[in-house]
Amino acid sequence: MLKRLADLRKSSNWSMQETADRLGIAKSTYAGYESGYREPPLHALCQMADLFDTTVDYILARSDHKIVQLELVSLLKTANESISLDQRLLTSEEIRDFIAFIRYKRDMNVHGMDKS
Repeated sequence: MLKRLADLRKSSNWSMQETADRLGIAKSTYAGYESGYREPPLHALCQMADLFDTTVDYILARSDHKIVQLELVSLLKTANESISLDQRLLTSEEIRDFIAFIRYKRDMNVHGMDKS
């Protein structure tokens, strides 16, 4: 994780201070994440993934895919279609969250952690 965070920040040509400012945290907090002195909470990991336009899995080195390929979102936009739930259209962000949830559930099943 440490190397990936530093690489992502450097590829954006941001200093630690600029990155911390964009995340709304202290520079020392962000520096702690990069150095391994601190472990970022889940919400901070999500913020960093959004900031660097990547995935939490990529940051945590659980995946080598830097960008999530959201085939469903692309397909829906291309076909000018949509998905609704409870008579309300899902936003692109909700569709992404849905896809992330399914991937998480599948990962839990693969690793034998699903208790259902």
